Amino acid sequence: MDTRRYRLLVTILCHLLACLFAAAPAHAAPGPGAPTHISAELVAGPVRDGQATLAIRMTPQPGWHGYWLNPGDAGLGMQLAWDVPPGVSVGTPRYPVPRTLVVQGLMNHVYEREYAVLVPVTLGKATGRVPVRVKANWLACTEQLCVPERAELATEIVPGAQHDARFDSWTQALPAPLDAPATFTLDARALRIAVPLPASVPLQGPHLFVQQDKLVDYAAAQTFSRKGDTLLISIPRARFAGQDAQAVQAVLRLDAAGNGIAFSARPGAVPTGGVPVAGTGAAQTDGSALPALPWLLLAALAGGLLLNIMPCVFPILSLKALSLARAGESQRHARVEGLAYAAGVIVACLALGAILLVLRAGGEQVGWAFQLQEPAVVVALFALAVAITANLVGLFEFAVPGFASSGSPQGAFATGLLAAFVATPCTGPFMASAMGAALLLPVAPALALFATLGLGIALPFLAVAFIPALRARLPRPGKWMETFRHIMAVPMGLTAAALGWLVWRVGGTGSLAYVLALAVLLLALLALAGRAQRRGKPALVPALAVVAVLALGVLTMPKPAPQTQAESSILNAVPFSAQALADARAGGKPVFVWMTADWCLTCKVNENVAIEREDTRAAFAKAGVVVLRGDWTRRDPEITRYLTQQGAAGVPLYMWYGRDGQPQQLPQVLTPALLAQKAGA
Repeated sequence: MDTRRYRLLVTILCHLLACLFAAAPAHAAPGPGAPTHISAELVAGPVRDGQATLAIRMTPQPGWHGYWLNPGDAGLGMQLAWDVPPGVSVGTPRYPVPRTLVVQGLMNHVYEREYAVLVPVTLGKATGRVPVRVKANWLACTEQLCVPERAELATEIVPGAQHDARFDSWTQALPAPLDAPATFTLDARALRIAVPLPASVPLQGPHLFVQQDKLVDYAAAQTFSRKGDTLLISIPRARFAGQDAQAVQAVLRLDAAGNGIAFSARPGAVPTGGVPVAGTGAAQTDGSALPALPWLLLAALAGGLLLNIMPCVFPILSLKALSLARAGESQRHARVEGLAYAAGVIVACLALGAILLVLRAGGEQVGWAFQLQEPAVVVALFALAVAITANLVGLFEFAVPGFASSGSPQGAFATGLLAAFVATPCTGPFMASAMGAALLLPVAPALALFATLGLGIALPFLAVAFIPALRARLPRPGKWMETFRHIMAVPMGLTAAALGWLVWRVGGTGSLAYVLALAVLLLALLALAGRAQRRGKPALVPALAVVAVLALGVLTMPKPAPQTQAESSILNAVPFSAQALADARAGGKPVFVWMTADWCLTCKVNENVAIEREDTRAAFAKAGVVVLRGDWTRRDPEITRYLTQQGAAGVPLYMWYGRDGQPQQLPQVLTPALLAQKAGA
């Protein structure tokens, strides 16, 4: 069951529970002393100037939680029915700052420890002891089940009674009221709020709890930035948002300790820009807090240019090197091939970017290089790498892109498509900010970033194609090209082996056995095609058989095996989850979040060079560092959501949370001593 259906089902069940609460007969309530998973107590505070305060003290059992007045995507807020003497009026309950709890992709606003809901009472003309009774209904939940509970609570408000010291701590847990009005704008895309908050007020993992139901997407990334003494907040709208609001009531959590403020916002102007707040997905949804578009385009161009030296791209680029060397005989031919190759790269980057934006607009939690999280795509790339390797060693002379006997624009274009498709997972270390921005910008500038990435990848070949002096430095065509072609079979074969390993990691042992059998059959058919070619006979039948086998192999591949447990690590890493991160930060120890994927070469290099090291383990053990490892090899919505919150489009991502809880994003290329130095700081 996908997340959207699960969310809908939970919402329906919660509303049914609410109906059951309302319709339940009186004898359904548990009697005094009946066991509950969240015990409730009604406590009366002292009387001052005809005003009193009641506290409903709630104590969850370990592993259970209750809900804020707006429970989030699932759950149910507490319902109260008061019985007080005539002339006595009960005010609006005030709740402490809740915590966030993500279960199956659903955001819940909960209390997992003892908390108290404070209720103001106006006594009017009542004198003496004032009896108060309340029928309370609430939902007690774990991460697996929920139980509706109820109780009838009673107490007396006694003038002159001794002060109950517990009210001091309960009052301190309430969000402080903001003494200045906030403003908001609301459209079909997002709720944007400007909160007057002094720049000196520290923010550590802030979160905004909106009181109105179904106004915003509770599980979406919230973005925060500061502009002087104004805090700017942006939250995407809910998929099925209700009517536009005339006012917004909200509670802003300031830090992991539960400090917060409560405020009401009215419609009004909300500034743009601002300085992003670290570790909060720090960019406005409308792109206003992002760097200027020209700088992002420059970063994308530089990232694509540097991508040409990445080892994961080298086998594909070697194919184009042969084509350019061959094209050196004709200036026109070289330029046509250069333009065709550039067009293929740019079209591939645009297509991948457009698909990514469409999937995210439809609610899918995907990121850059998402194609390598799909087993069918990896199998297709594996089969293609096997075929190109067979071509390079001379098994057959089928027209593989870029290797037709005389170069063609079509072959150069296809080589560009292939180069960009395989190269995109390696963009992370060079252009993480640009790719992260592309997921937040409007469609047109986002696509411009993807196109500029493609231009950067193709730029060296365009330079060789259009600058005769560079092209003149290429070796003259000759017999050496055949030898070079055979040599290039080695890196391409290693690429095929790496893709086979990735098939195993993504799909399991059954998928690996399947693709190995597919590779044997594919090589046999290619050998038949090559034999026919050497005899001067047409190879159309074997060629069509190759295409049919490849298509059938991708369409009929077995279902991937269930996700296995994370790889062992000398750092004793714990699998990442939002709850695990919240628990680790609440423990007051340093936290290292490590996001990786098996198809990410930079991730593997960092792990060998800086992470999986004995000196790192010793430094972490001495400092008590908690390590959370997120494996993004397969699609994981929770990891994707966290990446988006940090402004990252993909992996690697490394986050450091100090003892004070302040987040810091580490470089994507780690030095050997960096982590040990962070632990010892």
